[in-house]
Amino acid sequence: MSNIKIFENKNIRSHWDAEKEERYFSVVDICNVLKDSESKDAAAL
Repeated sequence: MSNIKIFENKNIRSHWDAEKEERYFSVVDICNVLKDSESKDAAAL
C-alpha cells in the first residue's frame, strides 16, 4: 500500500510493507523538503 504523507505542506511518498511491518519514505522527497526544492529529479540533488 502506497500513500502520501504531508510535511510542511509538501508531499512525501511512502510505502507500507505489511509483511515486514515497516514504512519506507522517498529519500528524494525528504531531501526536497529539507532543501525547500520542488525538484522531482534525483540527479538535481
